[in-house]
Amino acid sequence: MVLTPEEWVRQHFVHFLINERNYSRGLMRVESSLEYNQRTKRSDVLIYDNSGQPHLLVECKTYQRPITQAAMTQAAVYNKKLNARYLVITNGLKHYCAELTGESIRQLTDIPFA
Repeated sequence: MVLTPEEWVRQHFVHFLINERNYSRGLMRVESSLEYNQRTKRSDVLIYDNSGQPHLLVECKTYQRPITQAAMTQAAVYNKKLNARYLVITNGLKHYCAELTGESIRQLTDIPFA
């Protein structure tokens, strides 16, 4: 695996989730495949809850660029298929997190603990 700027962000964020937010490595998938509109996509980090349902979806971008609306849309599109409760977009410097319940979206000020 090549350590691209985006991969650097992903590896550090996974480390943060495990060591600072107490998420289990065993419930985490990195670059998992999903089908959307007959195309194969990959989510950066997907964490499942103890019942095996998607819990937290993370979309990572390079630290060299600000997070754009396109990145947020990409994560939202992936989550339409996955239905995770939490959605995080990060470039390693800034993190945006939202809790999704039904049709409601609530922006959070911090990344939730496991």
